Amino acid sequence: MTRGPGASYAEAGVDVAAGDRAVDLIKPLAAATRRPEVRGGIGGFAGLFALKTGKYTEPLLAASTDGVGTKIAVAQAADKHDTVGLDLVAMVVDDLVVCGAEPLFLQDYLAIGKVDPAKVEAIVSGIAEGCRIAGCALLGGETAEHPGVMEPHHYDLSATGVGVVEADRVLGPERVRAGDQVIAMAASGLHSNGYSLARRVLLDIGRMSLDGHVEEFGHTLGEELLVPTRIYARDCLALAAETDVRTFAHITGGGLTANLARVIPKGLHADLDRTTWNPAPVFKLIAGRGRVERAEMEATFNMGVGMVAIVPPDDVDRALAVLTAKHVPAWVLGEVVRGEIPGATLYGDHPRF
Repeated sequence: MTRGPGASYAEAGVDVAAGDRAVDLIKPLAAATRRPEVRGGIGGFAGLFALKTGKYTEPLLAASTDGVGTKIAVAQAADKHDTVGLDLVAMVVDDLVVCGAEPLFLQDYLAIGKVDPAKVEAIVSGIAEGCRIAGCALLGGETAEHPGVMEPHHYDLSATGVGVVEADRVLGPERVRAGDQVIAMAASGLHSNGYSLARRVLLDIGRMSLDGHVEEFGHTLGEELLVPTRIYARDCLALAAETDVRTFAHITGGGLTANLARVIPKGLHADLDRTTWNPAPVFKLIAGRGRVERAEMEATFNMGVGMVAIVPPDDVDRALAVLTAKHVPAWVLGEVVRGEIPGATLYGDHPRF
């Protein structure tokens, strides 16, 4: 009896050669994010980063892991893959900077149904650009091909970032005082949260097309939904260097009040004024098309505020000047007051929402 060819990894759906080509394409992208502390290069089993002890008195390492969520489904449907990497970096490094940590390096994980070297390059180009904006090195990562588990064109992203902060410079709730002012930093759009609801309302219920032009946006729905998340890390570090920042709050899943509540200590409360800003048209579109209640909108989306800084009253003008110089739209959102009700509360109505 003559046997046919034996089973192989390629026949099972894994293309090792395509993986190697993808690695060759992304090596220069990672190299462009290199910091002086990086040792070695992409392709080893681990990334090396020299934490120079003479530079710090009592360094604390901070680590954060996150992903992009279902925004990836929009990227896949639109066949546009060069922006979700920016979202990934933002979600990780902007969590690190909340405690005052400088992002040092990031490692990514890409799970994909079938390796397409050009697609992998596009995805990693966004990650590398995000690392460049944040000032951290892309120290390596993993691309895993998952045939039989994921559809060939599907993929998912996650990353872990590591940062450093001096022990006596750690920011947090214990620094917050009554009378401190809450400064909002504008979001670039939906960022990377609430996409399951946004897709349900706009694509399923509203039957809108990603290719369709939306007058309120001045571009297509797909372009609006894929606007990259603003990366605040360097802006926040500059603010902490120039003012006595008490802490930051990264406004992600859960919205403004839930995330700000994480940095407000017991006995204090943050009063936030909706009349100080007007959410972008995309939020109004979602609320209108889906008849989504305001409470649900505010518990799901950032509503136009991507990062919050809490500063002493005397530092408000300086803080706003620093952010203006960094081209980050910012304004006084509210105040920290004494109160037994924990967390934060929004009051008033948006001017044109």
